[in-house]
Amino acid sequence: RMSDAGFTLAGEGHAIIPVMLGDARLASLMAEKMLARGIYVIGFSYPVVPKDKARIRVQLSAAHSTEQVNYAVDSFIEVGRELNVI
Repeated sequence: RMSDAGFTLAGEGHAIIPVMLGDARLASLMAEKMLARGIYVIGFSYPVVPKDKARIRVQLSAAHSTEQVNYAVDSFIEVGRELNVI
C-alpha cells in the first residue's frame, strides 16, 4: 500500500524497509510526526547514509499485528500527504 500511495521503498525481501525521502530535514520531521502518533521509526541522513539519500528506517516484526501494520501504513500516508511527500 505504501508504494501504491507514492512512497519509494528500498530493501525488499527483509524486515528492514527504508522509506526513501532524500531530504535530511524532511526525514527527521517525518520521524517526529510518526513518533507523535505512537510509531517509532528512525530518520537517517548523512553521514550515516550518502548525501541526498535520507530515509526513514522501518522495521517489521512477526510480533506486529495486522492492525498495527495497517495503523502504521495509514499514518505514513497521512503524514506523507501532510508533508507533501506523496
